[in-house]
Amino acid sequence: MTALGILYPGHSAEDDYPRIEQLLGSDVRVDVVHTDIGEDAHRVDALREMGSAERLAAGVGELRLAGADAVVWACTSGSFVLGWQGAHEQVRSLALAAGMPASSTSFAFVNAAREIEVRRVAVGATYPDDVADLFADFLRAGGLEVTGVRSSGIITAAEVGTWGEEEVFALARAADRPDAEALLLPDTALHTAAHIPALEKDLGKPVLTANQVTVWEGLRLADRRVNAPSLGSLFTREPIVQV
Repeated sequence: MTALGILYPGHSAEDDYPRIEQLLGSDVRVDVVHTDIGEDAHRVDALREMGSAERLAAGVGELRLAGADAVVWACTSGSFVLGWQGAHEQVRSLALAAGMPASSTSFAFVNAAREIEVRRVAVGATYPDDVADLFADFLRAGGLEVTGVRSSGIITAAEVGTWGEEEVFALARAADRPDAEALLLPDTALHTAAHIPALEKDLGKPVLTANQVTVWEGLRLADRRVNAPSLGSLFTREPIVQV
């Protein structure tokens, strides 16, 4: 059994995680611990506070007790707003506090893009323009080329959590660019786990979504690969065979 620890801010789309656990169809457990969100606002100062070392450290004790093998901070905007170096310092502090390998959804996107061997990506963000632009900057720092950014201007995660299939597909179609090799949907407050294969079929390219890549990153940290086509192209790589 591989146990993944997910630190999730507040309550928006956390039900994606039990769905993903079920779709993995493997001996993987996904444990979600909620962190204190503070002010629910896609605003740089609020997002920096949301991802502070103190708030994250408060959730790791429960994950240690649950026997987690790795922990991922499941808040894209609460990591990339710190910049590339600041986000590295954030996960280093988290790993130290948790006593286990750690990462964040922001790094998960960069690592997942490398995994599926794409470099040019388009971004469909629920965030305001300034926050969406910071995500694009983060991706560029990770070596990706951002061909376009579509932002929706939504301030709160609570509102994003109310979006359904129609809104998700509308955002994806509006954000896609012909020259992009993959589309990225970065908000962990957005319900996407049920839609990934349909999105990929609709756009004709890989789609990486926040909660999807968060779980994949946890598996990567735990040296696991799971073949689960119902979670999209990212999960169609052959499992690692332990010798």
